[in-house]
Amino acid sequence: MSLKAKTIHGVVWSAIQNWGSQIGSLVVFIVLARLLEPEVFGLAALANVVLAFMQVFLEQGFAQALIQRQELEPEHLDAAFWTSLISGILLTVAGFVLAVPVANGFEQPQLAPILQWLSIVFVVSSFSRVQQSILERKFAYKAIAIRSLLGTLAGGITGVVMAYSGWGVWSLVGQQLVQEFVGTLVLWRASNWKPRFRFSVKHFKDLFNFGISILAFNFLGFLNNRADDFLIGIFLGSTALGFYSVAYRILTVMTQVLVNTTNQVALPAFSRLQEDPERFRRAFYTATQIASAIAFPIFLGVVVLAPEIVITCFGKQWLPSVPVMQVLSIVGILRSVTYFKGSIFIALGKPQWRLYFGLLSAGLNVVGFAIAVRWGIVAVAYAYLVRALILFPITQTAVSKLIDASLLQYLRQFIAPFACSVAMSGAILLAKQWLDSSLNSQALLAFCIVLGAIFYVLLVRLFVPKLFQQILELARLASSKTSRQSL
Repeated sequence: MSLKAKTIHGVVWSAIQNWGSQIGSLVVFIVLARLLEPEVFGLAALANVVLAFMQVFLEQGFAQALIQRQELEPEHLDAAFWTSLISGILLTVAGFVLAVPVANGFEQPQLAPILQWLSIVFVVSSFSRVQQSILERKFAYKAIAIRSLLGTLAGGITGVVMAYSGWGVWSLVGQQLVQEFVGTLVLWRASNWKPRFRFSVKHFKDLFNFGISILAFNFLGFLNNRADDFLIGIFLGSTALGFYSVAYRILTVMTQVLVNTTNQVALPAFSRLQEDPERFRRAFYTATQIASAIAFPIFLGVVVLAPEIVITCFGKQWLPSVPVMQVLSIVGILRSVTYFKGSIFIALGKPQWRLYFGLLSAGLNVVGFAIAVRWGIVAVAYAYLVRALILFPITQTAVSKLIDASLLQYLRQFIAPFACSVAMSGAILLAKQWLDSSLNSQALLAFCIVLGAIFYVLLVRLFVPKLFQQILELARLASSKTSRQSL
């Protein structure tokens, strides 16, 4: 199979994995949110913040090093496996030992046993990292997608059954443990490679020298993505964190589903065009405009329909999540047009720029969240938005410099999809005002979604026909590739 065919095959299965696992986990999340109290979700979110920090030291960049290396020897695989396993064991032990003092630090004594049980994930996941890297090197994304989907399904069933049986927060613990265990089993069954009892210091150093920069970037990622949860858990408590985590989960799922799949195609495509600046610019503009044309209406739709979404999906007890969800959805609009900057920096040989902007983003996040947390979870969400607004012109100016195009020229392509999305949102608002007294939240949400979708498609078809045709062509291509893979 040619590299192009392998890439297309990988993109199709990556999309299946991304959409399937995200939508599947969201459905489970919605069911569990209806069965469990906000405080329960807050406790689980707080435990995951602590574990996410420890996870940084398990993900030492060895997986990326194995994928990136042109010359990969069996000793590299063995060194990576045993390093990962030893790290997983040490982190699990640390989780058990530190659980009580950490829980006392958060003034949440019930957090300790949750941390101890979830620490087992470190050992389980350490068995899967090298296996997944090997499969990614071989473009075996079908096995990776199956791993993700089966893990999500098994974990979801476990969590829902336990929640129905009255296990409370332990249903979330059981969900994560089963999901990780099933995923690891699938990877071991899919891969023919098995570790040998040997360890090469030389090959360890090869991987470590590459992975240390990845470790630093992962630490910045923790500060960017989890500092808000950490501070809310400390200063506002588990119930407030539960409300915040529900709203943030919606932002995460929408970003993954709407933008990340396109971004998976971006890096290899951009890398091949780096010697042709004009084609590179066209490819970048097309990718970002299509992503924005899909993401803008959905994020703005969530801003308008957040109350109905929360009541319908999660229940009235989650209404404090509504303003947070609305603010974070505006952040999502900015994310959808900046998500490709990492691919641009790497494709054009500027990976250090990604690290610099990561440092700036982490600093702004920590300072902003620390200031805002005293005013509650909505203020924290606004701090997230302010950080995004500060970074947007800085990062996009850097991107414009790399691709030799003005910032205004780059932003001009978003005017049409944004205007159509705003008009769609206005139509939905009018419909809500007219029908609010005559329809319940579920019926109103369904009607507004259908109305908004039809109205937006007609606007794009009428005012931006070229973009409309590009989206149709992309849908046809994805559909034809998926059909071929299923035969």
